[in-house]
Amino acid sequence: MEEIIGTNINVSQLIDQGISLVITYAPKFVLAIITLVVGLWLINRFVGVLDKKIGAKDPTLNKFLCGLTSAVMKVMLLISVASMIGIATTSFIAVIGAAGLAIGLALQGSLANFAGGVLILIFKPFKVGDTIEAQGFHGAVTEIQILYTVVDTFDNRRIVIPNGSLSNATLVNVSIYKNRRCDMTFGIHYDDDIDKAKAILQRLFEEDERSLKDPEPRICVGSLGDNSVNLMFRPWVATDDLWPYYWDMHEKVKKAFDKEGITIPYPQRDIHMYKS
Repeated sequence: MEEIIGTNINVSQLIDQGISLVITYAPKFVLAIITLVVGLWLINRFVGVLDKKIGAKDPTLNKFLCGLTSAVMKVMLLISVASMIGIATTSFIAVIGAAGLAIGLALQGSLANFAGGVLILIFKPFKVGDTIEAQGFHGAVTEIQILYTVVDTFDNRRIVIPNGSLSNATLVNVSIYKNRRCDMTFGIHYDDDIDKAKAILQRLFEEDERSLKDPEPRICVGSLGDNSVNLMFRPWVATDDLWPYYWDMHEKVKKAFDKEGITIPYPQRDIHMYKS
C-alpha cells in the first residue's frame, strides 16, 4: 500500500513538473518560432529591396553583397532565437566559433575564393557584362557571387570560375576600351607587287563602314617568310565589331587578291632528281 502511495506521489510530482515546464517554456518556444518565421520573412524582404536598389546601380556588387548580408543576418537571427528559448548564447557563440575554426581549416579553398571575391569587388578588374579571357575561357561575365564568378561563353556554355583563381592569375578584360585594333597578317608571293597589295588592303579598309579612320590603319611588310612576303594589316574598329570585321575582312582580301592577280602562297617544296 505504501509503495502504491509513493508511486502515485512520484507520478503526481512528474506531472506537476511537466506542467510547470510547459507553462514556463511553451510561451518562449512559441515566441521563438514566431520570431524565426517573421525574422526570415523580414530578412528576405530586406535582401530583395537591397537587390533591387544595388542591382540598378552596380550589378557587379549586387549578388555578392546580397548573399553576404543574407548569411550574416540569418546567423544573428538564429543566435537571437536560441537566447529566447533559454540556450546560453555565450556557450552557443563559443561552439559556433569552434565550429567556424574547424570549418575554416577544412574549407581553406572556399575562404580563398571569398577573399578573392572581396578583392574583385574592391579593385574591379572586371564587372558584370564585361567580356574576359581567364583560366582558358573566353566569355561574358553574368554574375559575381560570394565564392564564384559565372561566365557565359559565346557558344552557350556556362563556366563557373573560383574567385580565388581569378584574383591571383592573369586575366584579359577585352571590354575596357570601346575601340580595339584588329591584327591581321596576309602573305603574298615574292614575285607579286607589294605596293599593289597594300593598295588593295587600303581600299578594302575604306569601303568597310565599320573601319575607324582615327587612328589610321597600319599596312606594312611585317616579315619575309620562307614562302611569302607577310603584310601586316592593323585597322581599328569598335570592340563589338572586332570578330565580325576580322572574319569578313579575311574573305574580302582573298577574293580581292584573286581578282587582282595577287597570289597567296602556301608551303611547298621543290624536289630535284639527279641520275648518278
